[in-house]
Amino acid sequence: MKIALVTGVTGQDGAYISELLLSKGYKVVGTARRTSTSSYWRLKYLDLLEDKNFILEEMDLTDLSSISSLLKKYKPDEFYNLAAQSFVASSFISPLSTSQITGMGVNNILESIRITKPDTKFYQASTSEMFGKAQEIPQRETTPFYPRSPYGVSKLYAHWLTVNYRESYDMFASSGILFNHESPLRGLEFVTRKITSSIVKLKKNLISDFQLGNLEAKRDWGYAKDFVEGIYKILQNDEPDTFVLATGKTFSVRDFLNLCFDAAELEVIWEGKGINEKVFLKSSGKEVVSINKKYFRPAEVDLLIGDPSKAKSKLNWEASCSLEELCQIMIEAEFDFYENKKNIFIL
Repeated sequence: MKIALVTGVTGQDGAYISELLLSKGYKVVGTARRTSTSSYWRLKYLDLLEDKNFILEEMDLTDLSSISSLLKKYKPDEFYNLAAQSFVASSFISPLSTSQITGMGVNNILESIRITKPDTKFYQASTSEMFGKAQEIPQRETTPFYPRSPYGVSKLYAHWLTVNYRESYDMFASSGILFNHESPLRGLEFVTRKITSSIVKLKKNLISDFQLGNLEAKRDWGYAKDFVEGIYKILQNDEPDTFVLATGKTFSVRDFLNLCFDAAELEVIWEGKGINEKVFLKSSGKEVVSINKKYFRPAEVDLLIGDPSKAKSKLNWEASCSLEELCQIMIEAEFDFYENKKNIFIL
C-alpha cells in the first residue's frame, strides 16, 4: 500500500486530494497546524475521518524537526504540500507570517525530504497569483512571473525552491501552477464562496444584502475536484516537471455573480456605474448587492487565464466542469448545507 503525506489536509484541496488518494488504495497521513485542528468540517463532509486508512497528525511547516519526524515515522512514497496562508487579502495584513508559512515552510519540507527520505515524490502547490500583473496572455509554464501580493511572492519563492531542489539534488519535485479552482469546500473568506453563501442566505431571508469589491477582476475558474485529479497525475508522470492546470477560459467576478443568481433562480437588475453600481431583485426592487472599496486589493490582479496545453498533452488532463456547472454545484450545496445541516461551519 502506498503512503501519501498531505499537508493542509483541512483545506479544500487537501480534503479532496485525500479523498481521491483513499479511493486509489493509498494510506493517507493528513497534517495540519495545531490552530487548524478544530476545522474538520471538510473532512467530516467527505466522511474521511471514518476511513481506516486516513490518519491525522499535527505538523508545523515552520519547524523542520516536526516535518522530519513525520517523514521518519511514515516514510511516505508521495508528499503533497497543500498547506499555506492562502488568502491573498490576509497576506497584505500579515506578510511576515505568510512568507514564513507559504515560502520558508517549503524550504523546510524540501530539506527534510533531502535528508530523511530523498526518494519521496514531492508536489508543490504553486499558483496563478505568481503571474500577477500578467506579462503574457494566456499564461503558460514559460510566462515570466510578476506577483502582486505577499502571497504571490511567497509562493514564487517556494516554486523556484522546488525547481532548484529538483535540479540540484535529482529529487522528484514537481509544481502545479493552479489557476482558481472552487467548490462547496471553499472557505467563506474567498469571493466565490462569499457569493454563493450570501445568495442562498438572501433567498432564505437570513440576510438583507451583501457587499463585494472589484467586479471587473477576471479569473480562470475551474472545479477543485477536476484539479486534484491533475495534481495526482503530476506525481504519476515519468519525470518531475512544472505544469499549469487551468480551464483556458476567463470570467469576471460580475460573471460569476450573475451565474450564481441564475443558479439560485433569482432575477436581478443592475444599476449605476463603478463604485456606485448596485444590484436589485427584479421581483421586489430591493437592493441586495453594493460595492465597497475596502474589499479592493492594494495591488489588483486584473486578468488571469491559463494555457493547460502541456498538462493535456503530457498528463492527459483537462478541466471538464464549466463555470455554469460549477456555480450550480456550489449553489445546490449551499442549500443542502442548510436544509440537511451537513456543514456546521456555516450554520
